[in-house]
Amino acid sequence: MELFGKRYSVADLRRRVGNMDQIAGIRVVQLDDGNERPARAALIHTGGGLELTVLLDRALDIAAASYQGKAMGWRSTTGDAAPQYFEPEGIRWLRSYFGGLVATCGLINVGAPAPGLRSALTGEGLHGRIGNTPARNVSIVQEWRGDDYVLEVTGTMRETVVFGENLTLTRTVATKLGEKRFWIRDVLTNDGFKPTPFMLLYHCNIGWPAVDKGSELMSPSRVVAPRDSVAHDGKEQWFKMDGPTHGYAEKCYYHDMVPAREGSVTAAIVNDGFDRGAGFGVYVKYRKDELPRFVQWKQMGEQDYVCGLEPATCGVEGKHIDRELSLLHELQAGERREFHLEFGAITEAAEVKKLRAARAKTKTKIVDSYKQFVR
Repeated sequence: MELFGKRYSVADLRRRVGNMDQIAGIRVVQLDDGNERPARAALIHTGGGLELTVLLDRALDIAAASYQGKAMGWRSTTGDAAPQYFEPEGIRWLRSYFGGLVATCGLINVGAPAPGLRSALTGEGLHGRIGNTPARNVSIVQEWRGDDYVLEVTGTMRETVVFGENLTLTRTVATKLGEKRFWIRDVLTNDGFKPTPFMLLYHCNIGWPAVDKGSELMSPSRVVAPRDSVAHDGKEQWFKMDGPTHGYAEKCYYHDMVPAREGSVTAAIVNDGFDRGAGFGVYVKYRKDELPRFVQWKQMGEQDYVCGLEPATCGVEGKHIDRELSLLHELQAGERREFHLEFGAITEAAEVKKLRAARAKTKTKIVDSYKQFVR
């Protein structure tokens, strides 16, 4: 294993430390200030420069992530609000939206809330309930598996209601000693006895310093469509980040991605100009057969300065729209599906070169509506 520029065997490392948390580990804490209290969190450090805050009471979402002190995800003004502060009605989900590198959306609705009182009564408010659901059966793993020192946090969230859906999402957040990457494995199960529609979107919020004026979104985008007239204005610059802009109106773009031969898609934000040209970036990698749709959220406002990379099973127009378009996915009774994602920091020129090459091989066509390519 290579650590701090030198190779070590397992025995070499064990001789040098009394407890492995000297170099890598997981610590479970209770957040105790303001609206965070009394949420639980797992703090992970890999010894390779990667640090994660996993919110155990917020669907094991990644509230904060950094690599060698450089933030990977954007953080909103709300902070890590505990789940009891969740307001499900309409768009009031935003009252406790911490941003973070990963905020999970679903499972009954993603995107625009249902019209009228349905948003409050049925869980069809903005982006649904799952991201405000505490985990049960939390387990922490810190152990050697061969030559790898593995760090894992697992927990299960249940979204259910009497006479309605009974869905569970079991998540594992995993990384290893020395890594600048981590992985999420989700298992979504219909534990009920009737078919249940579902929506799932991973709101991956990349912030400064990866996002800055001149930064670029690098993705194998075959087709790009603006969501509305606001996004239509400036659509040719969908991949280019602006500086913080007063009064900026958010723009969303739908992408049809070309997967690699093995089925994966990698999307990244890269800032070539950061740190006197050393550069910095953040990527998300996922499987298109698991998450067939992708939304880009471009918000260049002051403080609200973020580009969201959002692999999903659905769109962001709301459940009622996906149903109208016959795009709504459904789980049969007892059925389960798995979703796999990888996240990491981009710190080497070779990584950027590979991303540029993948993008260069894909000719991007801009169309007026995502309805022209979803299926």
